[in-house]
Amino acid sequence: MAHPPFAVTVDLVVLTVRADELCVLLVRRGEEPFRGRDALPGGFVRPDEDLATAAARELAEETGLAVGHLEQLASYGDPDRDPRQRVVTVAHLALVPDQPVPTAGTDAAEARWVPVTQARGLAFDHDRVLADGVERARAKLEYTALGTAFCDGEFTVAQLRRVYEVVWGRALDPRNFHRKVTGTPGLLEPTGETTTRDGGRPAQLFRRGAAEQLHPPLLRADT
Repeated sequence: MAHPPFAVTVDLVVLTVRADELCVLLVRRGEEPFRGRDALPGGFVRPDEDLATAAARELAEETGLAVGHLEQLASYGDPDRDPRQRVVTVAHLALVPDQPVPTAGTDAAEARWVPVTQARGLAFDHDRVLADGVERARAKLEYTALGTAFCDGEFTVAQLRRVYEVVWGRALDPRNFHRKVTGTPGLLEPTGETTTRDGGRPAQLFRRGAAEQLHPPLLRADT
């Protein structure tokens, strides 16, 4: 039985916290299909590339940005997801601190950070991909230390708490959160310094600790 040809692409859900909002990196498509529509950065995998290399290249070409860690999110292969031909895409997720303004390139007419709440009507099936990426990010903040990926190298507990509030979309009790994150082994490492950047009394500065997984987890329902 002959197998029909198909192509492989990569798409990227790059999330950050900007101006107290969870934002996603989007490009305005400059070519058909869906010319003029917003979409996630991404494109076709070249014959000599692995998926991670293709994802990093497409991100750099379309937005001028680079991120340190990309993880595979999911694969999407509905037969009609791309009007050009049968295309299977492997989506990748990145959680990053506030980044510079992106610069559009290749087939992207524009690149910008957009609040997730305003990212609607995306090209292809990117609404679904984005929703899956946001839910993965929310879940990873429960069980892993990746909440600190949204922070600079040194941060206060209040700044970390604001990351969790923005990503989870709910207010958290400051004392309960402080007790949980400072009591979670390996999550935070004191720097020995303080700052008044949050206003009020000096607050202790932390950096990310060595823990990858959180035990116990910071469950949304309990935090």
